[in-house]
Amino acid sequence: MIERCYWLETLSTSDVASLKTDGGPLPAHVDVVVIGGGYTGLAAARRLAMRGASVLVLERGDLGSGASSRSAGQVLTGLKVDAATLVAKYGERRAVELFEVGRRAIADLEAVIAEESIDCDYERCGHLAAAAKASHFDVLRDEQALLARVFGHRVELLSRADQRSEIGSEMYHGVAIDEASRAINPAKYVAGLAAAARRRGACLASHADVTGLRRGGDRWRVSTPRGEVIAGDVLAATNGYTGPVTPALQRRLVPIGSYIIATDPLTDDRASALLPKRRVAFDTKHFLFYFRVTKDRRLLFGGRAEFGAPTPDATRRAAAILRRGMTTIFPSLADAPVAYGWSGRVAFTRDEMPHAGRIDGVHVAAGYCGHGIAMATHLGDAIACRMAGDTAPHPLMDRPWPAIPLYGGRPWFLPLVGAYYKVLDWLT
Repeated sequence: MIERCYWLETLSTSDVASLKTDGGPLPAHVDVVVIGGGYTGLAAARRLAMRGASVLVLERGDLGSGASSRSAGQVLTGLKVDAATLVAKYGERRAVELFEVGRRAIADLEAVIAEESIDCDYERCGHLAAAAKASHFDVLRDEQALLARVFGHRVELLSRADQRSEIGSEMYHGVAIDEASRAINPAKYVAGLAAAARRRGACLASHADVTGLRRGGDRWRVSTPRGEVIAGDVLAATNGYTGPVTPALQRRLVPIGSYIIATDPLTDDRASALLPKRRVAFDTKHFLFYFRVTKDRRLLFGGRAEFGAPTPDATRRAAAILRRGMTTIFPSLADAPVAYGWSGRVAFTRDEMPHAGRIDGVHVAAGYCGHGIAMATHLGDAIACRMAGDTAPHPLMDRPWPAIPLYGGRPWFLPLVGAYYKVLDWLT
């Protein structure tokens, strides 16, 4: 197994070039500094440049080197919070507004891909939610009715007896099918988004870590190993990689490791037997698995196999856990070699909702809770419009976002959370 993100192996020479810069001098003065070169930061930089601002994106690694190139590439409808919880917490009217943002996010993603002619293996494939227990299928049935009644959103159910047309596994107790979800090659997309932001006039700097941030009057002084930059505004777009430079944001985001393995390419028959309609899929456990078949017929199989920091040792342990899970769900893959294993960090918030707005004078957009491809593109664009002077209200902006009690950015409690979720999966 190569301990490297599979998606990076699919990039063309021009894609790779889009994610790197020459290390030359940084501009001394700009209108906006964007900290973080993933989907959020690049989408914001693209929009701000289109609105006439001078923009500098600062990324500590290669552009897109965090979660933006490391996910499974599942573009899912809705939010992390399920429909029933949205209604229970916010009431039907507000829940519909929030759910609608998810639809808008996918539409915005498709618009950017079309406008910028980004080749990223985008597929309108739909998703499967696979019931890990018989009782979970009852929950999926209730959710189907709620989605139709309150949100006007159609989901189809297939019982365990009929699910073979959608998934080649006997482990699940029926599936829910949502045709509105999509699939994407995340690394190709972030490379295309970087190229688009650059074409629109944004300045992108890879390997330019922000080491200091301080306000002086109406200007910001942004320190990097390559010199200081003076900016009128700052956007922190660091999500699961937020550090002590923005401590107020760090206290509101919990980075959680997510782990993925990818097999060697399978034959057409073996690949189509797993997911006949090439949908992206996940199951209904708290400690969930998610999986899909790639364009070159590999099975990508991921999950929260560990709740600690995604170190190399943790990635190797997680790869072994994921392989056992993969072969339990798909016994036909018992002899399939695992070619790649990698990890990344997603960011969760206390309420499991994305947030955007301003904290201590810094503009922020973050907290996608594993649903970030479309939402990060959408919120990056939306916060850029707000920074450019738009005042239109947005359901995810300017909402109360208190810091997490007894938390300074180091998630000491994650092993306890992981143990709790394992117990829940056993009991419910």
